[in-house]
Amino acid sequence: MEAPAVTLSHALDPEQRLQHALDLAFRYLTRRDRTVLEMRRYLEGKRVEPDVIEEALAHLGREGYVDDARFARQFAEDKRLLEEWGADRIERRLLTLGVPAALVREAVEARGRGSEIEAAQALLQRRFPTLDDDPRERRRAYGVLVRKGYDQELAWEAIRAHAVGHDAA
Repeated sequence: MEAPAVTLSHALDPEQRLQHALDLAFRYLTRRDRTVLEMRRYLEGKRVEPDVIEEALAHLGREGYVDDARFARQFAEDKRLLEEWGADRIERRLLTLGVPAALVREAVEARGRGSEIEAAQALLQRRFPTLDDDPRERRRAYGVLVRKGYDQELAWEAIRAHAVGHDAA
């Protein structure tokens, strides 16, 4: 009969187990910020004991290494600027990363509706510089905006505004 495998975390005293968990966490944070849920799942995957995970997360939170509110703000701004994502797509992604809904709402609502429409119009200007009355072309533009995460009503509003801007020119 085989003896049960002893994991590293069981062989160490509580302080060493915490340090081991923190070492793993800091390595995981080297590429980018993480949400609390991402960090929890990572440490669980490394077979860190649940009570040690809680202690490590508390330490990381106190020291500012893991902060869901900061993560949500930075993520939303990066996706808006770098990938031209709309609020709906940002919201869906943040929720899947485990950011609490209230923090997601704050991050998404940081940009008002006017700014969201301006961003959608800028995307249209770049992708569809001469959007005319062709229904097929407008549907294509609409599809681009919706896939980027702009809500349906806002997408049509941006398309109408973009078309009016070209009619006036």
